[in-house]
Amino acid sequence: MENILIIEDNQDVNLMLSQAIKEAGYNVKSSFTGTDGLNEIKTNSYNLILLDIMLPYKSGDQILREVREFSSVPIIIISAKDMISTKIDLLKLGADDYITKPFDLGEVVARVESNLRRYSISVAEPNTVFTYKDITLNTNTKEVKINGNTLDLTAKEYMILELLIKNQNKVFSKANIYESIWNEEYIGDDNAIKTHLSNLRSKLKKSNPDENYIETVWGLGYRLFKC
Repeated sequence: MENILIIEDNQDVNLMLSQAIKEAGYNVKSSFTGTDGLNEIKTNSYNLILLDIMLPYKSGDQILREVREFSSVPIIIISAKDMISTKIDLLKLGADDYITKPFDLGEVVARVESNLRRYSISVAEPNTVFTYKDITLNTNTKEVKINGNTLDLTAKEYMILELLIKNQNKVFSKANIYESIWNEEYIGDDNAIKTHLSNLRSKLKKSNPDENYIETVWGLGYRLFKC
């Protein structure tokens, strides 16, 4: 049975959340200050944390920063602050989800279950790292490095590189790439593919000017240069 920690200083809200989550079949521990909550996280094992932002002694964003230094446990923010900028900032800090007060208890339980399910799947998956020449690509962290230096790629650029690295000897036509990455039928417009491939090639070349990575096979498509 999963253990859930609720860090919320309002006793009525804390009790309401605790009862709903217990009824859903989880073990629940409640903390009412930021310092107590952080101590709980450091001394005990939890599968998910519900975290308020406005807490006594230590704020929720401080707790989030500190926890992310040593743990990837799912953290759902529950806050009365509904500004988009606040949500974005907290998600960038490492929050997995954000629920605005007042909230529906059914939605909270559903979000808890969804985040637990997503986290359990990611933990169960092996850390799969693919290599090609001096490139390493981690399919779990979505991180790409060249000679140990992290490459800043867009989502589409990463997906194209992952497709090529996982199939190093295969030639991909523009239709193959488009339908694999965009999950839509290819209708002949190759501007998007050309743009992303060009940007990807430029970033790879900038990281290592002495190496060639993606080859154009005229009349057929693209593949990685054979090592």
